[in-house]
Amino acid sequence: MIDRDEIAAWVRLLETPGVGRESARRLLAAFGSPQAVLAASTGALRDVAGVNAAQSLAARPAALDVLVQATLAWLEAGAAEARDIVTLGDPRYPATLLNTADPPLLLYAQGQVEWLQAESLAVVGSRNPSRQGLDNARAFAADFSRAGLTVVSGMALGIDGAAHEGALEGPSGTIAVVGTGLDQVYPRRHRALAQRIVDKGLIVSEYSLGTPPLPGNFPQRNRIIAGLSRGTLVVEAAVQSGSLITARLALEAGRDVYAIPGSIHSAQSRGSHALIKQGAKLVDTAQDVLEDLGRPVTVTKALAPLQRALGDDARADAVLDALGYDPVGLEALVDRTGWSPAQLSVRLLELEFEGRVARLPGQLYQRIAQG
Repeated sequence: MIDRDEIAAWVRLLETPGVGRESARRLLAAFGSPQAVLAASTGALRDVAGVNAAQSLAARPAALDVLVQATLAWLEAGAAEARDIVTLGDPRYPATLLNTADPPLLLYAQGQVEWLQAESLAVVGSRNPSRQGLDNARAFAADFSRAGLTVVSGMALGIDGAAHEGALEGPSGTIAVVGTGLDQVYPRRHRALAQRIVDKGLIVSEYSLGTPPLPGNFPQRNRIIAGLSRGTLVVEAAVQSGSLITARLALEAGRDVYAIPGSIHSAQSRGSHALIKQGAKLVDTAQDVLEDLGRPVTVTKALAPLQRALGDDARADAVLDALGYDPVGLEALVDRTGWSPAQLSVRLLELEFEGRVARLPGQLYQRIAQG
């Protein structure tokens, strides 16, 4: 861990109002360290970063002293949770992230910092996925972890959470890149998941303590998800989706992008299909990704292709046959089966309990592929 004086200087430099990432980067390039920046004259600062940044750094508002003390206290209180700060010049700073257009100057870390050096793959997708999407994210991530890849995602609801859960089933850990300060968990329902990630993986953020979940933070943190990873797998995504931002940033960094296809009728598949049209690699098993990355490892639990038929006993079920893999409403099922709505509702509930059918928003149903 870096010493207290250096931590204080980093926090003051990066959190001073009016000094953004670009100004801070120029100042560090000119003066060499945050301590040297803070020791420079107002005139020297003005020559490098402009009048506003120079005046802001000279003012040193009291709120920054409070934040510095809170940061030091957070670090010292977190011995059991391995809290740390990794700066741009730290030898632990990941080379994959350093070699991007806009690497964060500082990362707050909680968990096993050594995962920053691991070979990793991002798994991202919709916050409102289908049941099949959740299952795919978890299964793919578990296979990646078993094959030696650390799974990176954003700890959001939906696909991100499922990806972290799947990765924790294997030995290779998971990294959650969040859009808040590390003194809070967002979304709150992921408190237990966050603790499991701290125990077996790593949570990182470029945002200082106390930073709330502001909407603009999440697109910014996506560049870190993409930058940490050799490639990005998009499981499900709408056309207007933060996951597509992550995919675009991965492409800009020269990384591979993969996408799982879905139903042409599902809004959550349109983003994935758009990526495939633009050159992303279509995959329907984890093995596809591993082989493309030069890791021809036989995974222990390969996911079946999305359109694979189920077993003979499933094919004999008239309701499953009528469902197919596209979302469908009750009225259409009545037409396909000749069953009454009451009969169908009973059978659909049974199949839902068996994990073979998912109930979707809008009174739609979808058959779940079984591996």
